[in-house]
Parts: sequence; C-alpha cells; structure tokens
Amino acid sequence: MTAEAAVAVPALVIFALSLVWALMTAAAQIQCVDAARAGARAAARSEPTPTVLAATKSVAPEGARVAVERKGDLWRVRVESSAPGPGALGITLSAEAAAHAEDALVGAEPVPGANEVLP
Repeated sequence: MTAEAAVAVPALVIFALSLVWALMTAAAQIQCVDAARAGARAAARSEPTPTVLAATKSVAPEGARVAVERKGDLWRVRVESSAPGPGALGITLSAEAAAHAEDALVGAEPVPGANEVLP
C-alpha cells in the first residue's frame, strides 16, 4: 500500500498542477479574445489610437502586446500574450478581431494614426 501511495501521490499532484495551468491559460486566451474585440470596436468607432490601445489593454492580460492596423474598411486588432506559468511551459497566446470602420459607412476620412504597431 505504501509503494502505491509513493507513486500515486506525486502523479496526482502533477496532474492537478497541470489542470490548474491549463485553466489559467484558457482564461488568459479568453482575455486576449475579449481585448481584441474591445479594441476593434473602439477602432471602428473612429476613436483615437491611444483610446483604442487603452480599451484593449484594460481587458488584455498583463504584459500583452497590441497591434492596431487598418486595411481598407477593416480595422484589425491583434493581442499577443505569454501564457501564465513557468517559462518551460511558456506558449504565446494570441487573438485577432476585425471590425468594419464606421467612417467608411458615412464617407468620412480615415482616422490619423492608422496602421500603427505599438508594444
């Protein structure tokens, strides 16, 4: 009985820790998706670039990188972040969202500062 416990307990601990890491990573991925959507909506409303970045970073995981660009009538916002946890388990999470520019619908000029990629 003792030998089985000596093998089973560490295996269960490793399994439990891997489940916690997977849940934390999934939560961070969802934050990236939500942040990209929030940024794309703000950009589509013709908000200034600093406002778009603030809206995106307020939802994104800590330390996330944000890229905002406009191609034609579409605003694209990309959010990248490292997964939480030890460096050995480090993977890069990313999400991208696109929104149709509202100024394209009413014939206004594009917003200055488009196609900026910021850290």
